Amino acid sequence: MSNQQEQGLGHEALLEKYDTESRFRKFDRNSIPGMIVFIMCIGLSIFHLYTAWDGPLVTLMHRAVHTTVVMALVFILYPFSGKSSKKKPAIYDWIFSMLSLSLGIYIVMNYNGIVMRAGMPSSTDVTFGFMAILLVLEAGRRITGNEIAILAILFLIYAYIGPKLPNLIAHRGYGLKDIAEYMYLTTEGIFGIAIGVSSTYIFLFVLFGAFLSKSGMGQFFNDLAMAIAGQGKGGPAKVAVISSGLLGSINGSAVANVVTTGAFTIPLMKKIGYEPEFAGAVEATASCGGQILPPVMGATAFIMAEYLGMKYIHIAAAAVIPALLYYLGVIVMIHLRASKNGLTGIPKEELPKVWDVLKERGHLLLPLIILLYLLIKGFTPIYAAFYSILSTIVASSLKKDTRMSFKDMVDALEEGARTALGVAMSCAIVGLIIGVATLTGFGLKLAGAILFLGKGNLFITLILTMIACIVLGMGLPSIPAYIITATMAAPALAEMGVPHHVSHMFVFYFGMLANLTPPVALAAFAGAGIAGGNPAKTGFQAVKLASAGFIVPYIFVYSPALLLINTTPIGITIATITAIVGVVALGVAVEGYLFSRVNVIYRIIMFASAILLMKPGTTTDIIGIALFLVIFFIQKMSGKKSDLIAA
Repeated sequence: MSNQQEQGLGHEALLEKYDTESRFRKFDRNSIPGMIVFIMCIGLSIFHLYTAWDGPLVTLMHRAVHTTVVMALVFILYPFSGKSSKKKPAIYDWIFSMLSLSLGIYIVMNYNGIVMRAGMPSSTDVTFGFMAILLVLEAGRRITGNEIAILAILFLIYAYIGPKLPNLIAHRGYGLKDIAEYMYLTTEGIFGIAIGVSSTYIFLFVLFGAFLSKSGMGQFFNDLAMAIAGQGKGGPAKVAVISSGLLGSINGSAVANVVTTGAFTIPLMKKIGYEPEFAGAVEATASCGGQILPPVMGATAFIMAEYLGMKYIHIAAAAVIPALLYYLGVIVMIHLRASKNGLTGIPKEELPKVWDVLKERGHLLLPLIILLYLLIKGFTPIYAAFYSILSTIVASSLKKDTRMSFKDMVDALEEGARTALGVAMSCAIVGLIIGVATLTGFGLKLAGAILFLGKGNLFITLILTMIACIVLGMGLPSIPAYIITATMAAPALAEMGVPHHVSHMFVFYFGMLANLTPPVALAAFAGAGIAGGNPAKTGFQAVKLASAGFIVPYIFVYSPALLLINTTPIGITIATITAIVGVVALGVAVEGYLFSRVNVIYRIIMFASAILLMKPGTTTDIIGIALFLVIFFIQKMSGKKSDLIAA
């Protein structure tokens, strides 16, 4: 498909092209399939709200109900292939849907017996176990794409043929019966920690996002970003960064965020003179960054908290400075590109005023304030999410323009459940991968291989881990990407003495950046589709814009003060200031512009400054800042001379 044809695609078609979660059947609510989906979605949302208020079921039962209802919905909503009917489910879709429900019913009805015969499954247990694995693979393939399903199948094969493999990755091997039981009847496989977080925190926060959307929060973020940044150099691009970052933190889907926000920001960027590839890359980079931006961090923060046994608020607090450095890097490059090309912002008279925006819709911030307050006070994320949803309804009713009707609330319940399907199935199918890794010790073997290749050198080990994370994360949403990289790659860093919290944040960053990294840069490709740019060039532009994101993780490994670990206020201040200077130096080196165009020698010096400021230490900091200041003042003076000559 040519760029021109792609540019002509509707935004919905673009979303379906790059985001498999968006390729669902759209039923009339009055049709039989539409009524069934509506009732199941509403029921699923009410189930999660009720268990958030009254407490969840027994762990295995709660996770099984959540997963199997999600699977049943996936088989009704998502076609078997592109050639399947998009208007009505086939007979086999209904059969798969009912079989999915039977998996949950079996666990609920036979829970006591399953617990009593742990390790000695009956033939019926094993049959249901095989059926669960096959249905999870198929449902996961339909909604998340072929890549993760193929990866899960390879891991399952690995679990079975372990003794026949080379010594480096061999294990004792497991029979089909053992694999089926482990994956279905324990909380280590399909119903492991990933689906546990999906069935509690993630679902509620996705639902919270749906209620915020219905209250008009998206429009509020856009208007506020326009008021704050629209007038400056390259204003529309800075608007994209702010609005996409705020929305991306809540909705957790980089591709969906690119298409939703990009429909508004990308045409504005092109209008003031940005190339299509750069405009698409800005939107993709900003949308992906939302996954690392507190308070919600695309819901991955909750999984990280569960993995590490830490309070969510500590994860969110630690993520603040690195996330702001990432966005600073993007904004610096946008500003420098605008200055280099003489691009202006949007005329002041065409922009809303900050106060007017806050006065009109500022009350919509109340649910986010309440959410942060509850989390800071130490309440559980489940409690905080539940009361944040209620507060969204109350806050929206404060003004007539934002007041949610009963229909809006019902629609939010349905849309929240529908939106959560992709995340839930990603977690379920990742459960198979993590289950095999746990059963066979593969994660430790991979960590050992990385350490062997790294030869005891932390920097080389970090590079190898980064490459592993980008490869493992290609084509995956941020949540399954994090879960896989945290299991497979993070242990290598922990073995090198990197604190667990730091190693998990490191792999999280690079799993997220896989959405921007060619050859499978889904977020960048979606941005290119809207902008009408070349997908590959947009991907490489996105990597350049996100270059701070490739360096910041190295900074906080060597300087954990950025993550607020084992430090003092003075330590945090010094680490932050040197990191800011390093990010600016990197932007100058990449864009080749400061006050005027920067020649190759000066760009190399600026890059050296950024690298020196990446490594903590008084000597490297002084040299790095000195190099930066030398080029800064040379550029400043040459700019003044140019002004005098022009005068």
